[in-house]
Amino acid sequence: MPSAADLAWLIPVLPLAGAVFIGLALIGFNQTINRLRKPVALTLISCVGASAVMSYAVLLEQLKGAPKVEHLFVWASAGSFTLPMGYVVDPLGAVMLALVTTIALLVMVYSHGYMAHDRGYVRFFTYLALFSSSMLGLIVSPNLLEIYVFWELVGMCSYLLVGFWYDREGAAHAAQKAFVVNRVGDFGLLLGILGLFWATGSFDFQGIAVGLSEAISSGSVPQWAALVLCILVFMGPMAKSAQFPLHVWLPDAMEGPTPISALIHAATMVAAGVFLVARLDPLYVQFPLVQLIIAVVGTVTCFLGASIALTQMDLKKGLAYSTVSQLGYMMLAMGCGAPVAGMFHLVTHAFFKAMLFLGSGSVIHAMEDVVGHEPVLAQDMRLMGGLRKRMPITSTTFLIGCIAISGIPPLAGFWSKDEILGKAFDAFPFLWIVGFLTAGMTAFYMFRLYFLTFEGSFRGEDKALQAQLLLSAEIVSDEQESHHQGSLHESPWSMTLPLVFLAVPSVLIGLLGTPWDSKFVSLLNPIEALEIAENFSWSGFLPLAVASVLISSFGIIIALMAYFYKRIDLVQLFVNKFPSVNSFLQNKWYLDQINDKIFVKGSRKLAREVLEVDAKVVDGVVNLTGLLTLGSGEGLKYFETGRAQFYALIVFGGVIALVALFGVFAPPSA
Repeated sequence: MPSAADLAWLIPVLPLAGAVFIGLALIGFNQTINRLRKPVALTLISCVGASAVMSYAVLLEQLKGAPKVEHLFVWASAGSFTLPMGYVVDPLGAVMLALVTTIALLVMVYSHGYMAHDRGYVRFFTYLALFSSSMLGLIVSPNLLEIYVFWELVGMCSYLLVGFWYDREGAAHAAQKAFVVNRVGDFGLLLGILGLFWATGSFDFQGIAVGLSEAISSGSVPQWAALVLCILVFMGPMAKSAQFPLHVWLPDAMEGPTPISALIHAATMVAAGVFLVARLDPLYVQFPLVQLIIAVVGTVTCFLGASIALTQMDLKKGLAYSTVSQLGYMMLAMGCGAPVAGMFHLVTHAFFKAMLFLGSGSVIHAMEDVVGHEPVLAQDMRLMGGLRKRMPITSTTFLIGCIAISGIPPLAGFWSKDEILGKAFDAFPFLWIVGFLTAGMTAFYMFRLYFLTFEGSFRGEDKALQAQLLLSAEIVSDEQESHHQGSLHESPWSMTLPLVFLAVPSVLIGLLGTPWDSKFVSLLNPIEALEIAENFSWSGFLPLAVASVLISSFGIIIALMAYFYKRIDLVQLFVNKFPSVNSFLQNKWYLDQINDKIFVKGSRKLAREVLEVDAKVVDGVVNLTGLLTLGSGEGLKYFETGRAQFYALIVFGGVIALVALFGVFAPPSA
């Protein structure tokens, strides 16, 4: 009887089969399929559900100590060159398979309620299944080339899902921005993959690490070239996992439906970059300079995301910048040579951040019944408040998520974030200081989100404030008047059930990574687990843990005083004392403006100059050639008389001219 790992190829194939079947049916029988909403949803949810069951079986085998399973076949060959494809199952892949299928399944159930009245319901579910298949294929890929294929498929699905509401200008622009920024990183990744193959003759992860080490030792590849190749490959994860300066696409991607924010931009697609860096750890560990670059990029991203989140009033964008910050923590761990710690934070963060995004979707779903479907109104926290009494399930699960991400024990975020900070303290103390301060900022802005949204009095019926927000966004809309008849209410069970389910691992899953007996580390790296158990000391753990909890508690207390008790007018105080800093943060470090001036306007200026060259030089040469041809033809037509005597005269004249010419230029006789 085959093991679950032997059948793991079905995990990405099942959602793909469902997406292809429904997609083809949608093309051929559009109206009929769009009417069959529930059968379509049930079919695709069943496909992802079957993949989830198989993923759990694979994970269970790995927990029992099953060996790594790899099945390859020759996809292409030429002479001595062979290109294997297939799939691989190991502890890292098993954890990611279980994580992605769980989140995807819950998001699909949630989407049944959230997208119930959307015209593109069937298309949305088809895109979800196709994305799930692409991400699962990326996880089981055994080499860099196959990963790149699924990497691009994931990017394509992201473009389709972010721009799902393509008739909205904001969504269309966000999809284009995500596509272009990711192409920058993916181009670097492709160059790096090809360069590593040139240097090592392999696409296999371990083969590349060993081959590059041997090539450097033999002198066939200089050290600087190896460093460049490693950095080029890292550009792919920089874009996909929203690392500075290629992070700018992620906040704008919030224009897509909220379930997409939970699935792609909190738990799965953005995790692909972190996952790839973990896969390439045998390569990066050979180059301390590359690890330092990764750690610095992660730290800058971590601080940048948290600082911008401090001033955000859009609920989803506040969570988006929080995601950017947490991804920075994961990259910091990778740069510190602690990929297991980074992966542990990836897992814990996936659960509580997916819950937070789905909770924001539940809030927005309720707000739309009061203020209308304009995102400027439905997502602005200045129009919220007092939702805890109306939406008890959403508010409770959102509060759990805020506590978890703030790093308060015993919830999940404490154990994973504290592990990263501990590794950073040992490797790069200065980077630890930045990460430590960011932990306090995280606690502050997350509870700021919670208090503005769920506590106090409801502000959504303030017509003057609504008009002011629309005016500041330069939006003229009359349709919101027709939506003021609704009332705030809790979301349906299809939306609240995933929230309750995600709340459980958000509280408990961190206990699998306690530093004195980490089951997570034992699964991914048993040798490291033994070393941690032997070297663990309470005297080393408690000071850092207590400091981390204190800085987070300090952030929560400030948010409590400012936004719950309203003892401090923090906004006005900050604006008056530090107006330039406030403007800097509100304008997102001016990075969008810089990109617009240098790249957008710069490329347009270059295009205009190229157009001028094309019009004046290229077209000028073409037009001159045509003009010369026309003129010469016009002149020569008069020599076409049809008289033989005239033609003989021309021939005679030509001969005389040639004789005269040769006579002038002939060399003198000796």
